[in-house]
Amino acid sequence: MSGAPDTMPVGTMSGTPQVLLAHHLKQLKLPTVLREYDKVARECAHDGTDHPRYLLRLIELELIDRERRTIERRIRAARFPAVKSFDTFEFTAIPSLNKMLVLELARCEYVLRRENIIALGNSGTGKTHVALALGLAACQKGFTVTFTTAAALVSQLLEARDERCLLKMQRDLAAVKLLIIDELGYVPLSPTGAELLFEVFSQRYERGSTIVTSNLPFEDWTQVLGSERLTGALLDRLTHHVSILTMNGDSYRLKQSAGRRRSAARAEQNQTTEIIDPETGEITPA
Repeated sequence: MSGAPDTMPVGTMSGTPQVLLAHHLKQLKLPTVLREYDKVARECAHDGTDHPRYLLRLIELELIDRERRTIERRIRAARFPAVKSFDTFEFTAIPSLNKMLVLELARCEYVLRRENIIALGNSGTGKTHVALALGLAACQKGFTVTFTTAAALVSQLLEARDERCLLKMQRDLAAVKLLIIDELGYVPLSPTGAELLFEVFSQRYERGSTIVTSNLPFEDWTQVLGSERLTGALLDRLTHHVSILTMNGDSYRLKQSAGRRRSAARAEQNQTTEIIDPETGEITPA
């Protein structure tokens, strides 16, 4: 004999109205309405709000919460190593960076136009922070985002090739609206790895937006890709529709580290050794 069904038949009259309402709202996947309807009903009764406005307030809460959950899913799917925004970025620390251009890019219209961004500069100048903040903005605007480093991406491509699932991975990378490839130039690539990376750029050309960060100027990219021909073809595609962010200057991280050390030293200097008189109990600086 089969057990009782897991779901209550639609239209059943058994149970209290609250139980039935909770059941139907769960079936309709309206968790915010379920959580808020009683509180909002009391508020609307107190304010004398009519039924249409009561329903409107509930549905608006559901839509806001649903969009928040959707953004959170996009952020998780992007696999950011950390969630960063421009609120915590010190533009004054990198005078070479065009702040107005960066804030314009944060509107994400370049994603709609399928254009690229390249951030170039020496290590520690905030390139990854900018890339992460642009990625977060894209998630909030409704675009799918994937974040990876150049070395990790090449490693995954080689592994996918060996496991005979390279085509699926290439299709997935081509489909994402914004692909962020961090730290191109830190690790030289094998000839096969460089070719696989080039294929990713080639498949995304004028089909999706790509952000690349690199500590090397363009003329030195051959050191990473190992081939002038491949480097030229890659740059031809990557820079056809591109915004270039110049981020040269003193290391942002080193400045922060030095500032913390100076603060710690000042705090240590301000500390005084105290002597307690064993007879009177008075405390005096040494």
